[in-house]
Amino acid sequence: MALMFARLARNFVKNGYFPTDETTIERVANLLRMPEDATARMLDPCCGEGTALADLRQLLQVQPAAGAGAIETYGIELDVERARHARSVLDRVVQADVHDVIVRPRSMGLLFLNPPYGYGVTEAAAQRQLQAEHEKAERLERTFLRKTVPYLAHGGVLVYIVPHYALDDEIRGYLARNFTNLRVFSAPERRFKQCVVIGTRCRPGYANKAALQPLIEAQASEEGAPMLPDTWELEPYAIPPAQPEQEQIFHAVRIDEEQLQEELARYRTSLLWEGLNQHFTQRCGTCRPPLRDLTPWHLALALAAGQVVGRIEAADGRVFLIKGDTFKRKERTTNVEFDSEGNASQTVVLLDRFVPVITAIEFTPDSRLGQIVKIA
Repeated sequence: MALMFARLARNFVKNGYFPTDETTIERVANLLRMPEDATARMLDPCCGEGTALADLRQLLQVQPAAGAGAIETYGIELDVERARHARSVLDRVVQADVHDVIVRPRSMGLLFLNPPYGYGVTEAAAQRQLQAEHEKAERLERTFLRKTVPYLAHGGVLVYIVPHYALDDEIRGYLARNFTNLRVFSAPERRFKQCVVIGTRCRPGYANKAALQPLIEAQASEEGAPMLPDTWELEPYAIPPAQPEQEQIFHAVRIDEEQLQEELARYRTSLLWEGLNQHFTQRCGTCRPPLRDLTPWHLALALAAGQVVGRIEAADGRVFLIKGDTFKRKERTTNVEFDSEGNASQTVVLLDRFVPVITAIEFTPDSRLGQIVKIA
Protein backbone atom coordinates (compact mmCIF):
# COMPACT_ATOMS: atom_id res chain seq x y z
CA MET A 1 0.00 0.00 0.00
CA ALA A 2 1.44 3.40 -0.97
CA LEU A 3 1.68 5.78 1.96
CA MET A 4 0.99 9.48 1.84
CA PHE A 5 3.95 10.65 3.86
CA ALA A 6 6.67 8.05 3.23
CA ARG A 7 8.02 9.91 0.22
CA LEU A 8 8.68 12.93 2.46
CA ALA A 9 10.91 11.09 4.92
CA ARG A 10 14.68 11.26 4.63
CA ASN A 11 16.17 7.83 4.10
CA PHE A 12 19.52 8.48 5.74
CA VAL A 13 20.91 8.58 9.26
CA LYS A 14 21.59 12.12 10.51
CA ASN A 15 22.53 13.03 14.07
CA GLY A 16 21.28 9.71 15.45
CA TYR A 17 18.05 9.81 13.41
CA PHE A 18 16.99 6.28 12.42
CA PRO A 19 13.68 6.66 10.51
CA THR A 20 11.26 3.74 10.60
CA ASP A 21 10.84 2.21 7.16
CA GLU A 22 7.55 1.95 5.30
CA THR A 23 7.27 -1.84 5.41
CA THR A 24 7.66 -1.97 9.19
CA ILE A 25 4.94 0.66 9.64
CA GLU A 26 2.55 -1.28 7.42
CA ARG A 27 3.08 -4.52 9.32
CA VAL A 28 2.82 -2.87 12.73
CA ALA A 29 -0.55 -1.41 11.68
CA ASN A 30 -1.82 -4.94 11.00
CA LEU A 31 -1.27 -5.80 14.68
CA LEU A 32 -3.35 -2.88 15.98
CA ARG A 33 -7.06 -2.16 16.27
CA MET A 34 -8.71 1.23 16.74
CA PRO A 35 -11.42 1.87 19.38
CA GLU A 36 -14.94 2.04 17.95
CA ASP A 37 -16.46 5.53 17.64
CA ALA A 38 -13.98 7.06 20.09
CA THR A 39 -10.93 9.27 19.97
CA ALA A 40 -7.50 7.66 20.33
CA ARG A 41 -4.28 9.42 21.25
CA MET A 42 -0.89 8.35 19.88
CA LEU A 43 2.51 9.68 20.95
CA ASP A 44 5.89 9.47 19.27
CA PRO A 45 8.47 10.99 21.68
CA CYS A 46 11.21 10.84 19.02
CA CYS A 47 9.04 11.68 16.04
CA GLY A 48 11.72 13.03 13.69
CA GLU A 49 9.85 14.43 10.70
CA GLY A 50 6.61 12.86 11.93
CA THR A 51 6.19 10.58 8.93
CA ALA A 52 6.13 7.29 10.87
CA LEU A 53 3.25 8.29 13.16
CA ALA A 54 1.42 10.04 10.31
CA ASP A 55 1.67 6.91 8.15
CA LEU A 56 0.48 4.73 11.03
CA ARG A 57 -2.54 6.97 11.57
CA GLN A 58 -3.41 6.81 7.90
CA LEU A 59 -3.22 3.01 7.85
CA LEU A 60 -5.36 2.63 10.98
CA GLN A 61 -8.03 4.96 9.65
CA VAL A 62 -8.50 2.90 6.47
CA GLN A 63 -8.74 -0.47 8.24
CA PRO A 64 -11.96 -2.35 7.44
CA ALA A 65 -12.89 -2.55 11.13
CA ALA A 66 -12.03 1.10 11.85
CA GLY A 67 -14.84 3.10 13.42
CA ALA A 68 -15.66 6.76 13.03
CA GLY A 69 -13.40 7.88 15.87
CA ALA A 70 -10.63 10.41 15.43
CA ILE A 71 -6.92 9.87 16.02
CA GLU A 72 -4.92 12.59 17.77
CA THR A 73 -1.19 12.45 17.08
CA TYR A 74 1.45 13.98 19.35
CA GLY A 75 5.16 14.26 18.72
CA ILE A 76 8.32 15.41 20.48
CA GLU A 77 11.45 16.25 18.50
CA LEU A 78 14.71 17.90 19.52
CA ASP A 79 15.87 18.95 16.06
CA VAL A 80 14.37 22.28 14.95
CA GLU A 81 14.22 21.48 11.24
CA ARG A 82 12.65 18.06 11.67
CA ALA A 83 10.16 19.38 14.24
CA ARG A 84 9.04 22.08 11.79
CA HIS A 85 8.23 19.41 9.20
CA ALA A 86 6.52 17.19 11.79
CA ARG A 87 4.09 20.00 12.62
CA SER A 88 2.75 19.80 9.07
CA VAL A 89 1.74 16.12 9.39
CA LEU A 90 0.95 15.67 13.12
CA ASP A 91 -1.65 17.39 15.30
CA ARG A 92 0.67 18.70 18.01
CA VAL A 93 4.47 18.75 18.08
CA VAL A 94 6.79 20.14 20.75
CA GLN A 95 10.33 21.03 19.71
CA ALA A 96 12.31 20.26 22.87
CA ASP A 97 14.28 17.63 24.72
CA VAL A 98 11.98 14.88 25.96
CA HIS A 99 13.08 15.65 29.54
CA ASP A 100 11.79 19.22 29.16
CA VAL A 101 8.26 18.21 28.09
CA ILE A 102 5.28 17.76 30.41
CA VAL A 103 2.70 15.16 29.33
CA ARG A 104 -0.31 14.09 31.36
CA PRO A 105 0.42 10.64 32.82
CA ARG A 106 -1.57 7.70 31.41
CA SER A 107 -3.16 9.86 28.72
CA MET A 108 -1.89 8.08 25.57
CA GLY A 109 -3.45 5.00 24.01
CA LEU A 110 -0.43 4.16 21.85
CA LEU A 111 3.25 4.86 22.47
CA PHE A 112 5.31 4.55 19.29
CA LEU A 113 8.88 4.57 20.56
CA ASN A 114 11.82 4.42 18.17
CA PRO A 115 14.42 6.15 20.36
CA PRO A 116 17.98 7.24 19.56
CA TYR A 117 20.42 4.34 19.68
CA GLY A 118 23.63 4.21 21.70
CA TYR A 119 24.86 5.64 24.98
CA GLY A 120 24.12 8.94 26.64
CA VAL A 121 27.82 9.84 26.42
CA THR A 122 30.52 8.91 23.91
CA GLU A 123 31.13 5.23 23.17
CA ALA A 124 34.70 5.57 24.48
CA ALA A 125 33.44 6.75 27.85
CA ALA A 126 30.91 3.94 27.96
CA GLN A 127 33.48 1.21 27.19
CA ARG A 128 36.18 2.20 29.67
CA GLN A 129 36.05 1.10 33.30
CA LEU A 130 34.70 4.03 35.31
CA GLN A 131 35.22 4.23 39.03
CA ALA A 132 32.26 6.38 40.07
CA GLU A 133 28.83 4.85 39.61
CA HIS A 134 27.28 8.18 38.52
CA GLU A 135 29.77 8.41 35.65
CA LYS A 136 28.56 5.23 33.98
CA ALA A 137 26.69 5.73 30.75
CA GLU A 138 23.15 4.44 30.19
CA ARG A 139 21.83 3.39 26.83
CA LEU A 140 19.39 5.87 25.34
CA GLU A 141 16.97 3.07 24.50
CA ARG A 142 16.57 2.40 28.23
CA THR A 143 16.40 6.11 29.17
CA PHE A 144 13.60 6.88 26.71
CA LEU A 145 11.66 3.74 27.67
CA ARG A 146 11.58 4.64 31.37
CA LYS A 147 10.81 8.28 30.65
CA THR A 148 7.88 7.79 28.29
CA VAL A 149 6.08 4.64 29.43
CA PRO A 150 4.33 6.57 32.28
CA TYR A 151 2.54 8.59 29.56
CA LEU A 152 0.86 5.39 28.33
CA ALA A 153 -2.54 4.48 29.77
CA HIS A 154 -3.08 1.14 31.49
CA GLY A 155 -4.32 -1.04 28.66
CA GLY A 156 -2.43 1.11 26.15
CA VAL A 157 -0.17 -0.38 23.49
CA LEU A 158 3.61 0.02 23.28
CA VAL A 159 5.43 -0.30 19.95
CA TYR A 160 9.14 -0.31 20.83
CA ILE A 161 11.66 -0.39 17.98
CA VAL A 162 15.30 -0.86 19.00
CA PRO A 163 18.38 -2.82 17.87
CA HIS A 164 18.08 -6.41 19.06
CA TYR A 165 21.39 -6.19 20.95
CA ALA A 166 20.01 -3.31 23.11
CA LEU A 167 17.56 -5.64 24.91
CA ASP A 168 19.73 -5.98 28.01
CA ASP A 169 18.69 -7.36 31.41
CA GLU A 170 17.26 -4.06 32.66
CA ILE A 171 15.16 -3.38 29.55
CA ARG A 172 13.86 -6.95 29.47
CA GLY A 173 12.95 -6.85 33.15
CA TYR A 174 11.21 -3.48 32.79
CA LEU A 175 9.16 -4.68 29.83
CA ALA A 176 8.19 -7.95 31.50
CA ARG A 177 7.10 -6.23 34.72
CA ASN A 178 5.01 -3.50 33.08
CA PHE A 179 3.50 -5.17 30.00
CA THR A 180 1.38 -8.21 29.20
CA ASN A 181 0.97 -10.08 25.94
CA LEU A 182 4.57 -9.21 25.04
CA ARG A 183 5.80 -10.21 21.60
CA VAL A 184 9.05 -9.47 19.81
CA PHE A 185 9.69 -9.58 16.06
CA SER A 186 12.56 -8.82 13.74
CA ALA A 187 11.97 -5.74 11.59
CA PRO A 188 11.83 -6.39 7.83
CA GLU A 189 14.49 -3.74 7.25
CA ARG A 190 17.74 -5.27 8.53
CA ARG A 191 20.00 -2.24 8.00
CA PHE A 192 19.88 -1.19 11.65
CA LYS A 193 19.33 -4.73 13.08
CA GLN A 194 16.06 -3.60 14.64
CA CYS A 195 13.48 -5.62 16.47
CA VAL A 196 9.88 -4.61 17.21
CA VAL A 197 8.55 -5.24 20.72
CA ILE A 198 4.81 -4.86 21.22
CA GLY A 199 2.79 -5.24 24.40
CA THR A 200 -0.12 -3.94 26.48
CA ARG A 201 0.66 -1.88 29.56
CA CYS A 202 -0.48 -3.25 32.90
CA ARG A 203 0.10 -2.38 36.51
CA PRO A 204 3.65 -3.27 37.64
CA GLY A 205 4.12 -6.89 38.64
CA TYR A 206 6.72 -9.66 38.55
CA ALA A 207 8.76 -10.57 35.48
CA ASN A 208 7.91 -14.16 34.62
CA LYS A 209 10.19 -16.45 32.64
CA ALA A 210 7.67 -16.96 29.83
CA ALA A 211 7.68 -13.23 29.05
CA LEU A 212 11.45 -12.89 29.36
CA GLN A 213 12.48 -15.84 27.20
CA PRO A 214 11.52 -14.38 23.76
CA LEU A 215 13.35 -11.17 24.65
CA ILE A 216 16.43 -13.10 25.71
CA GLU A 217 16.46 -15.05 22.45
CA ALA A 218 15.99 -11.88 20.39
CA GLN A 219 18.90 -10.21 22.16
CA ALA A 220 21.20 -13.22 21.77
CA SER A 221 21.05 -13.53 17.99
CA GLU A 222 19.52 -11.88 14.97
CA GLU A 223 17.61 -15.10 14.22
CA GLY A 224 16.19 -15.26 17.74
CA ALA A 225 12.98 -13.39 16.84
CA PRO A 226 10.60 -14.26 14.00
CA MET A 227 10.08 -11.78 11.21
CA LEU A 228 7.29 -9.24 11.68
CA PRO A 229 4.38 -10.86 9.76
CA ASP A 230 2.68 -9.07 6.88
CA THR A 231 -0.69 -10.49 7.99
CA TRP A 232 -2.05 -11.07 11.50
CA GLU A 233 -4.67 -13.71 12.26
CA LEU A 234 -4.52 -13.55 16.07
CA GLU A 235 -6.36 -11.12 18.36
CA PRO A 236 -5.08 -7.62 17.55
CA TYR A 237 -3.76 -5.19 20.13
CA ALA A 238 -6.66 -2.87 20.97
CA ILE A 239 -5.83 0.82 21.45
CA PRO A 240 -7.95 2.16 24.33
CA PRO A 241 -10.03 5.33 23.80
CA ALA A 242 -8.96 8.65 25.30
CA GLN A 243 -10.69 9.92 28.41
CA PRO A 244 -12.74 12.93 27.21
CA GLU A 245 -13.20 14.41 30.68
CA GLN A 246 -9.45 14.94 31.09
CA GLU A 247 -7.88 17.98 29.46
CA GLN A 248 -4.69 16.94 27.73
CA ILE A 249 -1.43 18.41 29.07
CA PHE A 250 1.29 18.55 26.44
CA HIS A 251 3.81 21.40 26.49
CA ALA A 252 7.48 22.19 27.00
CA VAL A 253 8.93 23.56 30.22
CA ARG A 254 11.12 25.97 28.27
CA ILE A 255 9.22 27.55 25.40
CA ASP A 256 10.78 29.22 22.36
CA GLU A 257 9.46 32.12 20.29
CA GLU A 258 7.74 29.94 17.69
CA GLN A 259 5.91 27.85 20.30
CA LEU A 260 4.91 31.01 22.18
CA GLN A 261 3.31 32.37 19.01
CA GLU A 262 1.41 29.10 18.55
CA GLU A 263 0.11 29.18 22.13
CA LEU A 264 -0.97 32.82 21.82
CA ALA A 265 -2.77 32.03 18.58
CA ARG A 266 -4.52 29.02 20.16
CA TYR A 267 -5.82 31.02 23.15
CA ARG A 268 -6.27 34.32 21.34
CA THR A 269 -9.96 34.68 22.17
CA SER A 270 -9.19 34.35 25.89
CA LEU A 271 -6.53 37.08 25.98
CA LEU A 272 -7.27 40.43 27.61
CA TRP A 273 -6.06 42.46 24.63
CA GLU A 274 -8.57 40.83 22.27
CA GLY A 275 -11.44 41.68 24.63
CA LEU A 276 -10.17 45.10 25.67
CA ASN A 277 -13.16 47.02 24.31
CA GLN A 278 -15.55 44.51 25.82
CA HIS A 279 -13.98 44.84 29.27
CA PHE A 280 -13.76 48.62 29.19
CA THR A 281 -17.01 49.68 27.55
CA GLN A 282 -17.71 51.95 30.51
CA ARG A 283 -15.22 54.49 29.21
CA CYS A 284 -17.61 55.31 26.37
CA GLY A 285 -20.56 55.89 28.70
CA THR A 286 -21.65 59.14 30.28
CA CYS A 287 -21.02 59.86 33.94
CA ARG A 288 -24.20 60.05 35.95
CA PRO A 289 -24.28 62.86 38.52
CA PRO A 290 -25.02 61.90 42.13
CA LEU A 291 -28.59 62.34 43.40
CA ARG A 292 -27.48 64.94 45.95
CA ASP A 293 -24.36 66.87 46.88
CA LEU A 294 -21.57 64.78 48.35
CA THR A 295 -20.90 65.19 52.05
CA PRO A 296 -17.31 65.60 53.34
CA TRP A 297 -17.40 61.93 54.30
CA HIS A 298 -18.26 60.92 50.73
CA LEU A 299 -15.55 63.20 49.38
CA ALA A 300 -13.01 61.63 51.72
CA LEU A 301 -13.92 58.13 50.48
CA ALA A 302 -13.68 59.29 46.87
CA LEU A 303 -10.26 60.80 47.57
CA ALA A 304 -9.06 57.62 49.27
CA ALA A 305 -10.14 55.58 46.24
CA GLY A 306 -8.47 57.97 43.82
CA GLN A 307 -11.79 58.71 42.13
CA VAL A 308 -11.70 62.51 42.47
CA VAL A 309 -10.48 63.38 39.00
CA GLY A 310 -11.43 65.61 36.11
CA ARG A 311 -11.89 69.23 35.09
CA ILE A 312 -13.42 71.66 37.57
CA GLU A 313 -14.09 75.39 37.49
CA ALA A 314 -13.92 77.55 40.62
CA ALA A 315 -16.36 80.34 41.48
CA ASP A 316 -13.74 82.98 40.58
CA GLY A 317 -13.29 81.55 37.05
CA ARG A 318 -10.12 79.54 37.67
CA VAL A 319 -10.01 76.20 35.82
CA PHE A 320 -8.18 73.12 37.12
CA LEU A 321 -7.51 69.55 36.02
CA ILE A 322 -7.45 67.60 39.29
CA LYS A 323 -6.43 64.13 40.45
CA GLY A 324 -7.12 62.97 44.00
CA ASP A 325 -5.19 60.36 45.95
CA THR A 326 -4.39 59.27 49.50
CA PHE A 327 -0.94 58.86 51.00
CA LYS A 328 0.18 57.25 54.21
CA ARG A 329 2.24 59.46 56.50
CA LYS A 330 4.04 58.05 59.53
CA GLU A 331 4.09 60.26 62.65
CA ARG A 332 6.65 59.62 65.35
CA THR A 333 6.23 60.70 68.99
CA THR A 334 8.70 60.14 71.81
CA ASN A 335 7.77 60.08 75.49
CA VAL A 336 10.39 59.98 78.30
CA GLU A 337 9.37 58.97 81.84
CA PHE A 338 11.35 58.83 85.10
CA ASP A 339 10.67 56.44 87.94
CA SER A 340 11.15 57.11 91.68
CA GLU A 341 14.80 56.14 91.51
CA GLY A 342 15.52 58.52 88.67
CA ASN A 343 15.77 55.89 85.94
CA ALA A 344 14.55 57.11 82.53
CA SER A 345 12.48 55.06 80.13
CA GLN A 346 11.75 56.18 76.61
CA THR A 347 8.68 55.16 74.60
CA VAL A 348 8.54 55.71 70.84
CA VAL A 349 5.12 55.60 69.16
CA LEU A 350 4.79 55.38 65.38
CA LEU A 351 1.36 56.32 64.08
CA ASP A 352 0.17 55.85 60.49
CA ARG A 353 -1.97 58.73 59.28
CA PHE A 354 -3.71 58.71 55.93
CA VAL A 355 -3.63 62.12 54.28
CA PRO A 356 -5.81 62.93 51.24
CA VAL A 357 -4.06 65.02 48.61
CA ILE A 358 -5.46 66.72 45.53
CA THR A 359 -3.01 67.54 42.76
CA ALA A 360 -4.23 70.12 40.23
CA ILE A 361 -2.89 71.71 37.06
CA GLU A 362 -3.89 75.29 36.33
CA PHE A 363 -5.84 75.52 33.09
CA THR A 364 -6.75 79.17 33.62
CA PRO A 365 -5.67 81.11 30.49
CA ASP A 366 -3.39 83.63 32.23
CA SER A 367 0.09 83.73 33.74
CA ARG A 368 -0.79 80.81 36.04
CA LEU A 369 -1.42 78.39 33.14
CA GLY A 370 0.39 75.10 33.66
CA GLN A 371 1.24 75.61 37.33
CA ILE A 372 0.99 72.60 39.66
CA VAL A 373 -1.16 73.12 42.76
CA LYS A 374 -1.35 70.67 45.64
CA ILE A 375 -4.12 70.71 48.24
CA ALA A 376 -3.60 68.51 51.31
